[in-house]
Amino acid sequence: MANEVEKTALLVMDVQPGIVERLKDKEEYIAKVISVVAAAREKHIPVVHVVVGFRPGFPEVSMRNKSFHAIRESVPAYLVNPHPAITVADDDIVVVKRRVSAFAGSDLEVVLRAQGIHHLVLAGIATSGVVLSTLREAADKDYQITVLSDLCADLDDEVHSVLLEKVFPRQAAVISSEQWINS
Repeated sequence: MANEVEKTALLVMDVQPGIVERLKDKEEYIAKVISVVAAAREKHIPVVHVVVGFRPGFPEVSMRNKSFHAIRESVPAYLVNPHPAITVADDDIVVVKRRVSAFAGSDLEVVLRAQGIHHLVLAGIATSGVVLSTLREAADKDYQITVLSDLCADLDDEVHSVLLEKVFPRQAAVISSEQWINS
């Protein structure tokens, strides 16, 4: 039987130019993400970079979708890559999503099934966006989930705290990146 490490994947979600730039402590955040990605690779844990992206002309974005419709006017790139400070290794996987959850409009679930992944380690921006949506969907799909608390970021500190302290622990282990690296 395979060990738990072989069944785990690190999801680095929405850590992209434009999104990272909104953070107050972006350099510290990126440094921690780089450390966690390095630790995952050292532990032979697959790294999945989940990015939000759209085709030219945004055909995936409905006029009724309040959040994504607003970006049609402000996002110059249709497909945004992971933040350039985070090296994407040859064996890393980049998944493009079309909505808030890492699963929505992407092939993430197919990739995870093909790799035999049952445990997801989540990091991303924003806590109230991609992390919350992905956690809830992953829980409904029966994944074991770990959330790296210091690698979740949100523009609303109060919402961030409530999610990490009260909501996420109902469906996931919530630990620091240092705890995860040293586990």
